Amino acid sequence: MRVVGSRCGRDLVSELKATHHRWDDLAKEPLKEGLFRRLISTDRMMLAQVFLEPGCVVPLHSHENEQLTYILEGTLRFWLGEDQTHVVDVAAGEVLHIPSWLPHKAEALEATLDVDIFAPPRSDWLDGTDAYLRSADVKG
Repeated sequence: MRVVGSRCGRDLVSELKATHHRWDDLAKEPLKEGLFRRLISTDRMMLAQVFLEPGCVVPLHSHENEQLTYILEGTLRFWLGEDQTHVVDVAAGEVLHIPSWLPHKAEALEATLDVDIFAPPRSDWLDGTDAYLRSADVKG
């Protein structure tokens, strides 16, 4: 954080508060068989760890939020567009940018850990109205 020389700048910096998070301190939220997540959300962005077991499918959906998906482990296959004709495999060390409102679906080709970044935050993830991801037979 840069402190500027003016009193006004120092006042602004003193009002800002950083927040430190440790992933292991956050519970994994079970969504459906083979799909779990952890979330960190701020006013203008959201960061999520998403854990997918092999064969887990995230159904076709779209949202206003711009999305970056960074694969840490494993591989996700994405089908992009309303007709799902554009297919891309995103493997460990790779990032996929998904623009606002682009329909997309994903399947874990192997056990996968991805980090998703959303701007703005996904309100449906925060308020639990993300029914497309959830299942009655969640095993946690």
